[in-house]
Amino acid sequence: MQLATIFLGFIVFGFSENVKGPAIPRIQFDYMLNESQLGTLLALNALGYLIACSFTAFLTRLLGVKIVSMAAFGAMVASGVLICLSRSYPMFASSYFFMYIGNGMLEIALAILGARVFVKNTGTMMNLSHGFYGISSTVAPLVATGLMSVTIFSYTLDWRGMYLVMLSLCLVPMVSAWRSSFSGDDVAHEDRVPLNVLMKDPVLWLTVLILTFGVVSELAVGGWLVNYLEKTYAWSTVTASGMLSAFFLCFTLARLLLGPLTDKIGFVRSLMIAPALSAACTFGAMLGGEGLAFLFAASGIGIAMIYPTVMALIAKRYPHGSDTAITFTVTLMGVGSVIGNYAIGGIMEGVKTMIGAETRAGLLAGLQAGYGFIGLCAAICAVFSGLLFRYLRKRGQLI
Repeated sequence: MQLATIFLGFIVFGFSENVKGPAIPRIQFDYMLNESQLGTLLALNALGYLIACSFTAFLTRLLGVKIVSMAAFGAMVASGVLICLSRSYPMFASSYFFMYIGNGMLEIALAILGARVFVKNTGTMMNLSHGFYGISSTVAPLVATGLMSVTIFSYTLDWRGMYLVMLSLCLVPMVSAWRSSFSGDDVAHEDRVPLNVLMKDPVLWLTVLILTFGVVSELAVGGWLVNYLEKTYAWSTVTASGMLSAFFLCFTLARLLLGPLTDKIGFVRSLMIAPALSAACTFGAMLGGEGLAFLFAASGIGIAMIYPTVMALIAKRYPHGSDTAITFTVTLMGVGSVIGNYAIGGIMEGVKTMIGAETRAGLLAGLQAGYGFIGLCAAICAVFSGLLFRYLRKRGQLI
């Protein structure tokens, strides 16, 4: 039941985050939103996610991870019902915001559950569980597109019904969580490591930097790779999207298959190797031209390992403070990711304007500079991992 809760939880988490792609154009049309209003909606959702990350650890200490995980799944189901019933934009925006509150709670709850349950082969199990997230993320847009055209008793589900169906899947792991018991809630409050103590540990801050630069590089590929390939090599949307799918395939397979490697060679060594591999593939693809474009997909192998390996590192480093450490790390990572993704767009626009905003040379230079920054983030992630390795090895605390 514990494994079912975590694995099924990551599957529904992947669905909830990635069904929005096919739905967004229809939402925009139904509510007659311009791009600015749409951007504001998505920004508010990101804010809801960060707000949830900030209070979930407190709720876990107060109520226990079992109740919090059930509440997170329940919030997702409730938001699906509210989205389905929404007929005005204010109600829809509020419901969507509530969904991301649940989303943030769910990410933290799943990370805490993993840290408490995976006490053996932690790297393997963390990567495996995140692999289920990768699988559901890969198929989510296809499932969402199919559901929106389904008709039941003369009623077409459309995007509202699709959200209701997909978010109602959270009932399955909610039941398994109810039937499970999770260790850690019985740890006395005085035995838990408080946040002010954790914040004095340089390892935690290095972990925040590693995770932030790694996740910026990971998320940016989904947003910019297709655009880069279309405009740099004049690829069709179908061909460029195929390369993005290949990236996610490499990403998912790496999490499913390479987890045991992190346990064998160590978490910190893995965090040095994985982002360095991703950076090498990214720069190799850019410098090698169209003939080496397949390296863009291969970069997913390295970047996939960062998030689950960091979670495994935190679980081992802070066995009595993992909930607080995970919440602190993921919250700062979220803030850093927003800044990082704005930086990529700003670099692209700045270089393009400097070279010539209306020229092809300016466009190509901007795209290369921005995508180069994505590779640079992976390289910086590897550098901070090297600093962490040096710090822990000096103190005999290498994990």
